[in-house]
Amino acid sequence: MRVGVACGGTGGHVLPGLVVAGALKARGHDVTLWLAGKTIESEIARRWDGALEMVPAAGFQEMSLLSSARAALSLFRSFCECRRRMKVHPPDVLLAMGSYASVGPALAARSLRVPLALHESNAIPGRAVAMLGPLAEAVAVSFPTAAPRLKGVRVEHTGFPVRPQIEKLAGAGRSWAGDFTVLVMGGSQGARILNESAPRAMALARVSAANLRVVHLAGPAWADRTRDAYSGLGIPAQVHGFFQDMALLYGRASLAVARAGAATCSELAIAGLPALFVPLPWAARDHQTANARAMAEGGAADMMPQALLTEERLAEYVVNVYKNPDDLQKMSAAGRRLAVPGAAQKIAELVERIGGG
Repeated sequence: MRVGVACGGTGGHVLPGLVVAGALKARGHDVTLWLAGKTIESEIARRWDGALEMVPAAGFQEMSLLSSARAALSLFRSFCECRRRMKVHPPDVLLAMGSYASVGPALAARSLRVPLALHESNAIPGRAVAMLGPLAEAVAVSFPTAAPRLKGVRVEHTGFPVRPQIEKLAGAGRSWAGDFTVLVMGGSQGARILNESAPRAMALARVSAANLRVVHLAGPAWADRTRDAYSGLGIPAQVHGFFQDMALLYGRASLAVARAGAATCSELAIAGLPALFVPLPWAARDHQTANARAMAEGGAADMMPQALLTEERLAEYVVNVYKNPDDLQKMSAAGRRLAVPGAAQKIAELVERIGGG
């Protein structure tokens, strides 16, 4: 079966798309990735050894009339180019991972009568999935809370497809004995609020938690100054701009302090790693707050709005959970109850049913 996977735009769409594409390829299908040619895609695309199509597209990132018109024109051009290319060797089914870059391939597929499947990563559906939903045979969701917002659409709760090495953490044990390691991470580019607040907060917390250690993913632009901040405060910290082996960090950490992107929420749940989420307040449709709230209501995490985050409050929170390992154990167990292992295979099976393969 020929399968197209449209997953360009952002790392939060490319990475899960690549995981599902790999699962489909392993099941014997001929898979083509459809990307948008963005810089963030280049490193990820190098891991793919199958067919690849690059078609530029732009999203609606600003609300001005001019920027919206430009984005609409870009998407129309993307649709036309995708249709031209897809018409030569049409897939039997197309899976779109929900970014603006998937709109062109998805509309091209439907114009050629190719069945369409969608995946929505977040607890609140984004614009692309909301628009394309009525055209799709089914929408796979990571968070069950997304389903009621997709009216008149067949929805399946498949979970979020994580990398195989993280999937292996699903059954791993977790202990809070020994060093208490806080993993601070703000996404691929880092989070300024965490980079500026965490060093001083950890210094305050270490007064009550002598064995506290820190691993901080600050983003490439912030790594040096964040490392200097910890060093100046005498805090034992490993600071990285980027770290490839996240499974290693999840396995060693005691607590995560993080943004609430869909990938982060899903990976922490599978790893059984308790978290304090500080959602990005200007994320589209405030989806990070919805993601964090779903995790918190499930007992797997706590949430602190960025507007309320201070060094003192962060330090107080860390000390509190440090002194209550039973609470951490309960959060870990709750995370694993929320997790959906095998998401990539579930989505692959859905694609096969839709494509008749």
